[in-house]
Amino acid sequence: VQLQASGGGLVQAGGSLRLSCAASGIIFSIAHMGWFRQAPGKQRELVAQFSETGGTNYADDVKGRFTISSDNAKRTVYLQMNSLKPEDTAVYYCYADLFQSIRSTRQSFWGQGTLVTVSS
Repeated sequence: VQLQASGGGLVQAGGSLRLSCAASGIIFSIAHMGWFRQAPGKQRELVAQFSETGGTNYADDVKGRFTISSDNAKRTVYLQMNSLKPEDTAVYYCYADLFQSIRSTRQSFWGQGTLVTVSS
């Protein structure tokens, strides 16, 4: 299984970026997908995710600015980031909790990370 993340870059404060993450490989079903981020010198933290019931969860500091969405047919999850702030600067990682077969246990897979830099 591979998760390919893209869409990061350099943007001025107040700007927008859209991250994408496509899952490929041997996948029977995806339980849920989401995004974490890790800023320099800080721990990795949850940004947004789909819950197992189909709802969404967001970190408090991105609510109202970021929106997670997905295209299930493409096994792709997106993160639309608006009103970006310098404190949003981080490497953004997508993940997927999935089953590779009907009999397999659930496993977590991570993308390689995409750097988002927000200048003031």
